[in-house]
Amino acid sequence: MGIIGIENMEFYSFHGHYREERIIGNRFIVDLHIFTSLDKASESDDLNDTLNYQMAYEIVKEQMQIKSHLLENVAKRILDALYSRFSSIDKATVKVSKMSPSMGGQIERVSVTMSR
Repeated sequence: MGIIGIENMEFYSFHGHYREERIIGNRFIVDLHIFTSLDKASESDDLNDTLNYQMAYEIVKEQMQIKSHLLENVAKRILDALYSRFSSIDKATVKVSKMSPSMGGQIERVSVTMSR
C-alpha cells in the first residue's frame, strides 16, 4: 500500500453559493491523496503498473471547471470521477479550499475535506 499525493493544485473557478461568486470566480487549491498499491510499479518501474497521477490531475481539473454552489459538491464529484476511472483506489481523500472567501473578515481560506 502506498499514497500518491498531488498537492496545492491551483485553479481559478466559479464555485459559490452567491451568484456573484459564480460570475466573478475565485482562486481554489485542491489537495488529493490516493491510497493504492504501489508494489508492482516499485519493482517494474513501468507507468502501466501504477495509478497515473497525470490522469488524476486531469480529472480534478475537469471537475473544477464545472460550476457548483458548494465545495462539498465539488469534492464529491472529484471522488466520483476518480473512482469511476481508477479501479485500483483503496481510499482517496480530497481537500478543496476557497482562497480569500468573501465573508466579511480577513480569512485565508475555507476548506472541505472528503474521503471515501
